[in-house]
Amino acid sequence: MAMTGILRPGHVQLRVLDIDEAVNHYCENMGLIETDRDANGRVYLKCWDEQDKFSVVLEPSDRAGMDHMAFKVHREQDLWRFEANVKKFGLDTQKIPAGELQGCGERVRFIAPGGHNIELFAQKEQVGNGIPTTNPAPWREDVKGMKAIRFDHCLLYGDNHDDTIRLFTEALDFQLTEQIVDGDTQIAAFLSCSTKAHDVAFIRNEEAGKLHHASFLLGSWEQVLKAADIISMKDIPLDVGPTRHGLTRGMTIYYFDPSGNRNEVFAEDSYVYPDSPILTWTVDNVGQAIFYHSRTLVNSFMGVSS
Repeated sequence: MAMTGILRPGHVQLRVLDIDEAVNHYCENMGLIETDRDANGRVYLKCWDEQDKFSVVLEPSDRAGMDHMAFKVHREQDLWRFEANVKKFGLDTQKIPAGELQGCGERVRFIAPGGHNIELFAQKEQVGNGIPTTNPAPWREDVKGMKAIRFDHCLLYGDNHDDTIRLFTEALDFQLTEQIVDGDTQIAAFLSCSTKAHDVAFIRNEEAGKLHHASFLLGSWEQVLKAADIISMKDIPLDVGPTRHGLTRGMTIYYFDPSGNRNEVFAEDSYVYPDSPILTWTVDNVGQAIFYHSRTLVNSFMGVSS
């Protein structure tokens, strides 16, 4: 059966302090490909194996963080169906005209209870992945750096956590796949709109609207180790890793872009189906849930956001 409804994360728009430094980081170090620029100074990037024109937008700003995260829906009627669901949930929506982001169709924006700008869209220009659709090669030869395959997910910090999770599961049809709990209180929730371990995740926090990290898929554990080499060679600020998560089983490394936005690259996480059970980690085992090998939390990982 084909996926319908919300298909996947479509893009993330990140605020950066120096656009040239940011473009160098994401293109030369991580291997994203620049596809466009606009009159507002925004730079559009894609990972090599993505068909859509962009999955990352870099926005010049005087502060780091996330402007918005957008999800692509299957059809235009799905866009209006989910907008109606969001309104019924009790949130206001805003229609952003086609072309406001170059190559992207009309978007519906709303503010989730945790303070994050979330958008939905149905149409985006497709530019291909640089590999023919007949007799395709397995990979492109011109990709630089870490060779990120796709923009995968964001982890977001916010208040009103319970209402945010209700919004995504009740109005947007996401599936809760894993969680961290402290008794009856959910500390973290990992949500999927596909068969991936998660497409977005939320951690309960006193501050609203914060970005913990934007994450990108690599091809293997060996590629994660190569990313660690690049981080050291290029003197990129390292946060944690390389290591493994208990949550989602991903092989991972975390580091910071020049503006202080945290990035993750990872490989080999788990998967879900509609009948998969929810996996639960208890707060007394949270160290192993997040960093399976050391079983110890890292202060910077838990305390730094943008």
